Amino acid sequence: MKLPRLLRIALWSLLGIVTTILLTGGALWLYFTPGHSREDGVEYGSRHGKPLTLDILRPTKPNGIGVTFMVSGGWKSAPPGSTPAWMCAPLLRSGYTIFAISHVSQPEATVQEIFEDVQRGVRFVRHHASRYGIDPNRLGVIGGSAGGHLSLMLATRGGPGPAEATDPIDRSSSAVQCVAIFYPVTDLLDLGTSTENLHDGGPPKTFVKAFGPTVTNLVAWTNIGRALSPLYHVPPTLAPVLIYQGTADTLTPPEQSERFQKRAQELGGTVDIVYHPGGKHGWLTMPWDIRSFARWFDRHLRPGEPAAVK
Repeated sequence: MKLPRLLRIALWSLLGIVTTILLTGGALWLYFTPGHSREDGVEYGSRHGKPLTLDILRPTKPNGIGVTFMVSGGWKSAPPGSTPAWMCAPLLRSGYTIFAISHVSQPEATVQEIFEDVQRGVRFVRHHASRYGIDPNRLGVIGGSAGGHLSLMLATRGGPGPAEATDPIDRSSSAVQCVAIFYPVTDLLDLGTSTENLHDGGPPKTFVKAFGPTVTNLVAWTNIGRALSPLYHVPPTLAPVLIYQGTADTLTPPEQSERFQKRAQELGGTVDIVYHPGGKHGWLTMPWDIRSFARWFDRHLRPGEPAAVK
């Protein structure tokens, strides 16, 4: 029995749609599952009796450069093995070895302690660079929100540890040579139009306990907030920074990124902002934006080398 012409057209159209969906889904699955190996839960220190750990994701074809990943949102972190490869797929495809650094979450650890700990994580990676097959003088960093804040803290305040430290890891540098991040907070003392701003001169309203018991004293908070605000520590030698920023973000509004960019440019630094129109504090295509992070690292950490295939 011959099917009516319109029904045959509808069936073929449906078959075409299903085939397209399957092919597209398969291509995306292949793209976001790059060949790699991983080692989870490598201990790099301790805080309050708890181990500090990092996960290592090694690409099939490493390019000899490492990228540290600040596993932090609201200054809360995740346990070993929580970083999925698809999140870093473009970087792994480009040959970057990923070091996903976790920390003890606030309020158990203060943000001050968290910054100390992620510095320890970067120092650990650099100290063991030869073990992991990376160049200790070319380290990138990525993160979003609190992870973006910690990334900029490393870029502005990272540096050699005390020469008298008994642990050689602590003598290594916590500096990074390139930054690619999403919507960071850059000035804790002036949150501007952020919904976290109570306009009382105090810390972000949701995160008061994250900074320790003394922050209700405004004098103490001023010192703490300034020390933890990348805006006030921009060096003339700032590593190149790429920021992806949602235009509708009310938690860390665009002005946070823009003021940091302005200050860096005044000192001769490079800070590029890419705006995501209508983007709030996160958007669905962020994993796709990591491709631009890979190109940013190719440009600044691999000058003169052929661009990696992404």
